[in-house]
Amino acid sequence: MYANPRKTTSVKYLGPIELGSLVEDVLAIPQDVWDQENTDKPNRFEALDKTQHIVFRFVNKLNDWRESHDRPMWAAWKDRLLPVIEQATRPYGYANGGFPRIMLARMAPGGIIHPHTDASPSAKWPHKIHVPLTTNDKVRFYIKPQTYHFKVGEAVEVNNLDVHAVANEGASHRIHLIFEYFDRDQPSWLDAQPAA
Repeated sequence: MYANPRKTTSVKYLGPIELGSLVEDVLAIPQDVWDQENTDKPNRFEALDKTQHIVFRFVNKLNDWRESHDRPMWAAWKDRLLPVIEQATRPYGYANGGFPRIMLARMAPGGIIHPHTDASPSAKWPHKIHVPLTTNDKVRFYIKPQTYHFKVGEAVEVNNLDVHAVANEGASHRIHLIFEYFDRDQPSWLDAQPAA
């Protein structure tokens, strides 16, 4: 399977995002909700270590990004998340965009995401976009061969197909809205395959 030629090969800055009350709303999520959602999350990958997730949407199959499903918390959060997502994706200009994965990721002080590549076939085609909601000046995002610090409210597409890792060496949580985005009108090799 080949990667989408439209994906960034490093980092693509998408511009500042008006977050409204989203940061306050996310910080108000009770710990027991984070714990329950993290226990039930479908993205259980060893590289993520102890990073907690609230997954709003996820692919039906790890080998296909074209079909996904909403998880229980999406209904309560979509009106808060969609305006941010739509601002972040505006630079792409897709008339028929899809969002196969949408989630919040919370990394505690001292947390790490181990060096890895997003290996599942469903991760090779969509753009992988981060919108930092909270951070500190000691959070580092490594994408081979460079290290970055992403600012709150500044959307970025990251290269998820090369080695990447994250470390939070600060004293506060790092929370990102992370989602994937693709152009439903862009043909790919998978579109010519019969559905499994």
